[in-house]
Amino acid sequence: MNTTPAPQERPLQDTHAVVTGGGRGIGAAIALRLIASGARVTLFGRSLANLQQQMRKLAVLGQVQSFTADVADKGSVNEAFSRARSTFGEVSILVNNAGQTESAPFLKTDEALWQRMLAVNLTGTFQCTYAALPDMLHRGHGRIVNIASTAGLTGYPYVAAYCAAKHGVVGFTRALAEETRDVGIAVNAVCPGSVDTDMLVGSGFEPRMTPDDVAGVALWLAAEAPAALTGTCIDVFG
Repeated sequence: MNTTPAPQERPLQDTHAVVTGGGRGIGAAIALRLIASGARVTLFGRSLANLQQQMRKLAVLGQVQSFTADVADKGSVNEAFSRARSTFGEVSILVNNAGQTESAPFLKTDEALWQRMLAVNLTGTFQCTYAALPDMLHRGHGRIVNIASTAGLTGYPYVAAYCAAKHGVVGFTRALAEETRDVGIAVNAVCPGSVDTDMLVGSGFEPRMTPDDVAGVALWLAAEAPAALTGTCIDVFG
């Protein structure tokens, strides 16, 4: 069965979307939705094997490429974006999905764990946005979708560092939206609860939704939501 939408159903035709953490889970589901909607999709991730596996799945639907990158490292991010642009052009959609969680009682949360949670979940969002935003300003159009968490809206025990990082993503989303609301750029966040991914294994939480549930909301923000909708943090706990 051909699952590729008809041309009139491909609202992202001729756009370039970057998805971080695109090799598996929520990122892979979002990438599939974007490419099926006509976007040229670049996947960033740390695992070459995961990226290659997703490339094989997505290549039958449209244009896709991938690069290994550490989103918390400025040099790695800049190199990945430069390589992505050289093939697919300026970035008009950025999905900051890369994330990591670790649990521990607060008094066993050492500085190294704290820094790991901030580096991937918050600094990674900053670094990738910093690299992509000039393209959007040049085009006078852009969509930034940050995959946060319900942990960015409330508190959960034993994940203080993760909660702090995701609260940071929510605040970052709202602040940047205020700076860019008048220049054609919308910045929003999706805040899923317990999603059936590798990150949930061993967390003690039961999955309440699938990656595709989150991907549907992300696609709507990237492709269909009005530009006036910016600075929102959508709770999709299911």
